[in-house]
Amino acid sequence: MTIVSNKMPNQIDPSEIRKRSVILDGHRTSVSLENAFWTDLKGFAANRRITVNQLITEIDRERTGNLSSAIRIYVLKQYHKPATIL
Repeated sequence: MTIVSNKMPNQIDPSEIRKRSVILDGHRTSVSLENAFWTDLKGFAANRRITVNQLITEIDRERTGNLSSAIRIYVLKQYHKPATIL
């Protein structure tokens, strides 16, 4: 049996989960998120001119549960914010 993938060789699967290391309060920890969330998180950090690690630190300070879930909720909330008129 041959399995054929619809994915291009260099194409990133947005639903694939990636584990990345971050440093929170001087301690290294790992966070597992889907590629789509990592991509959005990087964009939000770049727009604010901070690092992804700095953004995750802010999210970590406000969270009440799991860090990965808190990051996903943060990303979703960014899309539900009213647009700012410049």
